[in-house]
Amino acid sequence: MAVGGAATAGVAAFQERGFQGAVSDTAITAEIWQKFLAKDEKLFLNIEIEVVEGEVLLAGEVKTYQDELEAVKLTWQVDGVKRVLNEIDVGEGTSFMDSASDLLITTRLKAALMFDTDVFAINYSIETVKGTVHLMGIAQDDAERKRVIAHARETSYVRRVVSHIRLKNDATRQGT
Repeated sequence: MAVGGAATAGVAAFQERGFQGAVSDTAITAEIWQKFLAKDEKLFLNIEIEVVEGEVLLAGEVKTYQDELEAVKLTWQVDGVKRVLNEIDVGEGTSFMDSASDLLITTRLKAALMFDTDVFAINYSIETVKGTVHLMGIAQDDAERKRVIAHARETSYVRRVVSHIRLKNDATRQGT
């Protein structure tokens, strides 16, 4: 367990958001999960959460608009949340085949980014829901951002790409 913790700390130190940012984002994620689980197990099971520099991406599918609103409301209750990106769909839910396809897409895309020497892959989070890839992270420059989006678009079975990638020198990141 100590080795795993050290590895996680090492990875966090190399991310653009730094060690403190990664720890803060992890704490925010854990608190949102806790709120979802306490309120309704379905929120916990059906919504994926990614947090980068206090910016929270909610992606998934719930059965009612009330569930969607509840998830957003609970997220805003967590200290440190600066922005909520609501990518939750309302529908019938995700099938086993959709989930398997989404996992395949995410795995292929992570591998493509990892082996692209012009992309600092450690800075990106990927969530895939029903073929829609949600990208979140910090690009070193616009060329890297475009490469990451292109990789997503070129991945088999991707229906749509939604980018929430910010540039390293983006003015909205000042003070982070």
